[in-house]
Amino acid sequence: METVTGDNLQAQMRKGILEYCILLILSKDEASYASSIIAELKNAQMIVVEGTLYPLLTRLKNQGLLKYRWEESAQGPPRKYYSLTDRGVVILNEWNHSWRNMVASINHIREQAKNRESL
Repeated sequence: METVTGDNLQAQMRKGILEYCILLILSKDEASYASSIIAELKNAQMIVVEGTLYPLLTRLKNQGLLKYRWEESAQGPPRKYYSLTDRGVVILNEWNHSWRNMVASINHIREQAKNRESL
Protein backbone atom coordinates (compact mmCIF):
# COMPACT_ATOMS: atom_id res chain seq x y z
CA MET A 1 0.00 0.00 0.00
CA GLU A 2 1.39 3.39 -1.02
CA THR A 3 1.73 6.02 1.69
CA VAL A 4 0.56 9.50 0.75
CA THR A 5 3.27 12.04 1.64
CA GLY A 6 4.58 15.49 0.74
CA ASP A 7 3.31 17.00 -2.50
CA ASN A 8 1.12 13.96 -3.17
CA LEU A 9 -0.61 14.44 0.19
CA GLN A 10 -1.29 18.09 -0.55
CA ALA A 11 -2.61 17.23 -4.03
CA GLN A 12 -5.00 14.62 -2.57
CA MET A 13 -6.29 17.06 0.06
CA ARG A 14 -6.68 19.83 -2.52
CA LYS A 15 -8.65 17.55 -4.83
CA GLY A 16 -11.12 16.89 -2.04
CA ILE A 17 -11.87 20.57 -1.40
CA LEU A 18 -11.49 22.13 -4.84
CA GLU A 19 -15.23 22.22 -5.58
CA TYR A 20 -15.80 23.90 -2.23
CA CYS A 21 -13.14 26.51 -3.05
CA ILE A 22 -14.75 27.20 -6.43
CA LEU A 23 -18.14 27.78 -4.78
CA LEU A 24 -16.48 30.11 -2.24
CA ILE A 25 -14.88 32.13 -5.06
CA LEU A 26 -18.19 32.35 -6.89
CA SER A 27 -20.07 33.41 -3.76
CA LYS A 28 -18.99 37.01 -4.34
CA ASP A 29 -21.58 39.42 -5.69
CA GLU A 30 -20.01 39.41 -9.16
CA ALA A 31 -19.76 36.54 -11.62
CA SER A 32 -16.31 35.20 -12.58
CA TYR A 33 -14.87 33.63 -15.70
CA ALA A 34 -12.50 30.65 -15.71
CA SER A 35 -9.26 32.62 -15.92
CA SER A 36 -10.17 34.75 -12.92
CA ILE A 37 -11.15 31.63 -10.92
CA ILE A 38 -7.77 30.08 -11.76
CA ALA A 39 -6.02 33.31 -10.74
CA GLU A 40 -7.81 33.38 -7.37
CA LEU A 41 -6.95 29.73 -6.73
CA LYS A 42 -3.34 30.42 -7.70
CA ASN A 43 -3.32 33.42 -5.36
CA ALA A 44 -4.32 31.01 -2.59
CA GLN A 45 -1.46 28.70 -3.65
CA MET A 46 -3.88 26.15 -5.12
CA ILE A 47 -2.48 25.70 -8.59
CA VAL A 48 -5.18 24.46 -10.98
CA VAL A 49 -5.04 24.22 -14.76
CA GLU A 50 -7.93 24.78 -17.16
CA GLY A 51 -8.05 21.04 -17.91
CA THR A 52 -8.95 20.46 -14.26
CA LEU A 53 -11.20 23.48 -13.77
CA TYR A 54 -13.56 23.12 -16.73
CA PRO A 55 -14.78 19.61 -15.85
CA LEU A 56 -15.40 20.78 -12.27
CA LEU A 57 -17.37 23.79 -13.48
CA THR A 58 -19.40 21.56 -15.79
CA ARG A 59 -20.09 19.07 -12.97
CA LEU A 60 -21.18 21.88 -10.61
CA LYS A 61 -23.40 23.33 -13.35
CA ASN A 62 -24.96 19.92 -14.05
CA GLN A 63 -25.67 19.56 -10.32
CA GLY A 64 -27.59 22.82 -10.48
CA LEU A 65 -25.11 24.72 -8.30
CA LEU A 66 -23.80 27.09 -10.99
CA LYS A 67 -25.21 29.04 -13.87
CA TYR A 68 -23.38 30.99 -16.53
CA ARG A 69 -23.86 33.75 -19.03
CA TRP A 70 -21.86 34.78 -22.09
CA GLU A 71 -20.46 38.28 -22.14
CA GLU A 72 -18.63 40.07 -24.92
CA SER A 73 -14.99 40.85 -24.19
CA ALA A 74 -12.97 43.78 -25.48
CA GLN A 75 -9.91 41.52 -25.41
CA GLY A 76 -10.98 38.61 -27.58
CA PRO A 77 -13.85 36.15 -27.82
CA PRO A 78 -16.88 36.25 -25.51
CA ARG A 79 -16.32 34.99 -21.98
CA LYS A 80 -18.47 32.60 -19.99
CA TYR A 81 -19.16 34.12 -16.55
CA TYR A 82 -20.15 31.74 -13.75
CA SER A 83 -22.20 32.47 -10.65
CA LEU A 84 -24.01 30.48 -7.98
CA THR A 85 -27.62 29.45 -8.33
CA ASP A 86 -29.96 29.63 -5.34
CA ARG A 87 -29.32 25.92 -4.83
CA GLY A 88 -25.57 26.61 -5.02
CA VAL A 89 -25.89 29.13 -2.18
CA VAL A 90 -27.75 26.57 -0.05
CA ILE A 91 -25.14 23.88 -0.73
CA LEU A 92 -22.29 26.32 -0.05
CA ASN A 93 -23.86 27.14 3.33
CA GLU A 94 -24.03 23.42 4.10
CA TRP A 95 -20.36 23.00 3.10
CA ASN A 96 -19.39 26.00 5.26
CA HIS A 97 -21.11 24.35 8.23
CA SER A 98 -19.47 20.99 7.50
CA TRP A 99 -16.06 22.64 7.05
CA ARG A 100 -16.32 24.41 10.42
CA ASN A 101 -17.30 21.13 12.09
CA MET A 102 -14.41 19.29 10.44
CA VAL A 103 -11.86 21.94 11.44
CA ALA A 104 -13.18 21.85 15.02
CA SER A 105 -12.88 18.05 15.08
CA ILE A 106 -9.34 18.11 13.71
CA ASN A 107 -8.32 20.81 16.18
CA HIS A 108 -9.78 18.74 19.02
CA ILE A 109 -7.83 15.67 17.92
CA ARG A 110 -4.63 17.73 17.55
CA GLU A 111 -5.07 19.14 21.06
CA GLN A 112 -5.60 15.66 22.47
CA ALA A 113 -2.45 14.43 20.73
CA LYS A 114 -0.48 17.44 21.99
CA ASN A 115 -1.71 16.78 25.55
CA ARG A 116 -0.60 13.14 25.33
CA GLU A 117 2.86 14.24 24.11
CA SER A 118 3.30 16.54 27.12
CA LEU A 119 2.57 13.75 29.66
